[in-house]
Amino acid sequence: MRDFTKIDYLKSGNERQRKAYEILTKHGVFEKLKDYSPILAGTVPIEIDIEGSDLDLIFEVDLQFEEDFLDDLMFSRFIPHDVDVEYPIINGEKCITLNFMLEGFPIEIFGQNKPTIQQNAYLHMMAEYKILQEKGEEFKQKIIELKNRGIKTEPAFGILLGLENPYEDLLKF
Repeated sequence: MRDFTKIDYLKSGNERQRKAYEILTKHGVFEKLKDYSPILAGTVPIEIDIEGSDLDLIFEVDLQFEEDFLDDLMFSRFIPHDVDVEYPIINGEKCITLNFMLEGFPIEIFGQNKPTIQQNAYLHMMAEYKILQEKGEEFKQKIIELKNRGIKTEPAFGILLGLENPYEDLLKF
């Protein structure tokens, strides 16, 4: 099983994975922000990304000290200074999100006061990876086809697996 808590696997991946690795290492994201347990989640790590897919970076952030996290992000010179910060409530918990473009990649920063390996983005990715490993290349291509038609990742898995509520049901895998 691939260790998704580190990004070394991207070095030998497909073209977009190698480009993601180049950008993340060039900006020292995982080094400079290691105190927040960063993980690259989403579709790029499991090779079901499509044109325009973002790099989903998740962090463990104590939102009582969100200013420290924002300062560290700014100090890392990874994010633009004029980026909008949002504070959505997800499953009753306050989170922090930032979206911006970096070297041709859309980037989404997501912080939650929970270990990154317990966050839904990571858990969904792990379930999807396991399913992709079991179902094979044809299934993977069907997921990509659905995504190219505008269907988000979890609903695409839901369609092909007959899941009633894919966001919840994927967490059971």
